[in-house]
Order: sequence, then C-alpha cells, then structure tokens
Amino acid sequence: MRRVIVDSAIYRDGRRKDGPADLSDALEEARATGDAFLWVGLYEPTEAEFDHVSAEFALHPLAVEDALKAHQRPKLEVYDDSLFMVLKPVVYEPESDRVSTGELMVFVGDSFVVTVRHGEGAPLAAVRRRLEADPDVLRHGPTAVLYAISDAVVDHYIEVVGELQVDLEELETDVFAPTGGNPGSTAERIYTAKRQVLEFRRAAGPLAAPVEKLATGAVPFVNQHAKPFFRDVSDHLLRVNEQVEGLNQLLSDVLAAHLAQMGVRQNDDVRKISAWAAMAAVPTMVAGIYGMNFEHMPELTWTWAYPAVILVMVCIEVGLYRLFKRRGWM
Repeated sequence: MRRVIVDSAIYRDGRRKDGPADLSDALEEARATGDAFLWVGLYEPTEAEFDHVSAEFALHPLAVEDALKAHQRPKLEVYDDSLFMVLKPVVYEPESDRVSTGELMVFVGDSFVVTVRHGEGAPLAAVRRRLEADPDVLRHGPTAVLYAISDAVVDHYIEVVGELQVDLEELETDVFAPTGGNPGSTAERIYTAKRQVLEFRRAAGPLAAPVEKLATGAVPFVNQHAKPFFRDVSDHLLRVNEQVEGLNQLLSDVLAAHLAQMGVRQNDDVRKISAWAAMAAVPTMVAGIYGMNFEHMPELTWTWAYPAVILVMVCIEVGLYRLFKRRGWM
C-alpha cells in the first residue's frame, strides 16, 4: 500500500494534520470530530491493492471496477455511500506536438476523499499544495477538493487549446504558402492534428454534463453553496469545448483547401504537359508527311523547300507558345 498511496492526510479546519497510518483509524478520527476529512491519493493501484481501500471506505463495486480498469468516459455517478467522478486530464507534448490523456477518479463520501490517478496528466500534487496554502477554501471539506481538481483539469484544457491553436496557425501558413510545401507531409500533419483534436474532444466534451450537474443540481456529499464555483468551471469548460469544435471545423476546412490546391496544381501540370505535347505534334506531323516515300510531292525539287518548311514550323511553334503563354498554360 505504501507504493500506491501517494499521499494521505487528515484536514481539520483547513489545516493538514498527519493522521494514523491505518486508513480505518484515520477515517474514524476524521469522522469523530465532525469538522475534518481524510484525503487519500493513489496511483495506478492493482485490484488486490485497492481492495483494502474500497473495503475501508465502503466504495461501490461498480465504481471500484471503473477505477481499476480506467479507460472511462468522464462521468458523475451517485451511490448510496459515495459520489464517483471521472475526469480525463490532457497533456500537450511540445517535443512531438501531440496530445495525451490520463485518467483521474475521485470518490467523495462522508468525511473522506479518495483520488485514483492513471497516467501522468493529473495535476493532483499541485492541487493539494495549492489547497493546503489556502485554508479558507480547504475548510469547506471534500467539496473544496472536488472543485479544485475539476478547476485545475479544465484550466489546463485552456492551456492545451492554446498550444493546438498555435500548431494550426503553422499548418495554415504551410498550406497557403506559395510553394505549397511537401503535399504528402502537409496532409499527414493535418490528419495528425485532427486526431489530436478528436482525442481532446473525447476528454473535454463528455465532462460538460457532470460539471453542469454539480453546478445546477442537488448532488449528495457536495455542499450546495459551492454551486457558483462549479458554474465558473462549467463556463470555462463550455468555452473550451467551443474552441475545440472550432479547431476541428477549421482543420476540416484546411484539409479541404489543401486537397483543392493539390487538384489545381495537378490541373496546371496537365495543361503544361498538353501545351508541350501540342507544340511537339506540329513538327512531328510536318516531318512525318515529308518523310513518306512518294515520288510526286509538292516542292520536292524546289531549292528553298527545306528552309521554307523549317521556317513554317518555327513560326507555328512560336505562335503556339505565345498563345499558351497568354492563357497561362505555360
């Protein structure tokens, strides 16, 4: 258990107090005073390791199963003895310009908070430090922890959206550059960016309903006076989802524009090839006619016949070149 329990402490009147090492004794001590709660943080526990925690806090088996398997959609479940919320923190990796997601499960009950983290994207250590530095917020109990975690996850969404917008601006610059860049590479980058946005949507989109429920409805184990704070989180999340939808639509438009530009360039190439082929066809035709083995052909015995034919072919070629050049085919 020491390996999976990242941190465990009792908070009374907004102040940290290291309680007993045994979770059962710590929870009993927190409940005995009535104004304290126990916050236990775990990192990727196995089923055997989590059995002890779930038994001590009487967590619902379905919620325990979700917390262990991970790969859940953001949601909010209310059980008889606890509240269970799933969030998906998002991390932007600047080295690869990619988005990765983790998972964060929060159990809230009578005088306790249990957090289960999967992946590296959950900002729990920073949240705990910030709350411990602000006793006025922390004294509101488990509700303060749930709010602070939700707020930190959504605030980080805003930062990641900003990074994705910068990447999209770079893509737009490449697509609409005069040279057009490498068509294959540009299309691959657009498709990769679209996958990152879709990954983001799967994390942020489903979270809107749980946060809205916390902001507007009566939820057990959550202080009703916290509704305005959850409404603020909901407003930020709504803005994030709108920006993500905008990025997704803009990427679709950029991809369509890129494909259209490739089509235009291909048409330009076909016109150029056709123009050169037309210019090559004239001397080929003339030479082919005079290359036929007939005895009686016009001007065969004329001294200036050969230079005249060459001059005619040159004039025709110059005329075709100027015509194609004026029409933009060359």
